[in-house]
Amino acid sequence: ARLIDAFAIARQEGKLPHRLVIGGGKGWLYDEIFAKVQDQGLTEDVLLPGYIADADLPALYSAAEFFAYPSLYEGFGLPVLEALACGTPVLTADNSSLPEAGGPAVLYVQATDIADIAAGLLKLAGNDSLQQQMRSAGYQHVQQFTWQRSAQQLRAAYTKVLAR
Repeated sequence: ARLIDAFAIARQEGKLPHRLVIGGGKGWLYDEIFAKVQDQGLTEDVLLPGYIADADLPALYSAAEFFAYPSLYEGFGLPVLEALACGTPVLTADNSSLPEAGGPAVLYVQATDIADIAAGLLKLAGNDSLQQQMRSAGYQHVQQFTWQRSAQQLRAAYTKVLAR
């Protein structure tokens, strides 16, 4: 709901001609999200396609001008890495595990500050030079998140523990 509020603020300023796509199955907040879209008068501007298959995610990430993910709670933040790997600039929260997932390649906002999220959306929208910088940084950042590197780090951790 915070992202929808921020999107509405950015739209009111007239500088955000984009549509907002919120994917995911109909979970426990769906009714609140749907009501928020209607209350804000954004039914033509916010798309709620429902569940998106993993195989379809790369196409959606790649088609997006940027990916906004101001999550409050994350186990790791895999969607941030997925978007970066697809060359999509990312706006995300500066909390939880998201700074580890996004590193220096993303634009951080305070997840509970709707005005900050709106400012982030406006900063990214149509800013080709910033988006290109973020794409380059994103490609570099995701290189450290490979299965081979994970296996090497896990092996090193086990070796260290077993050496004790």
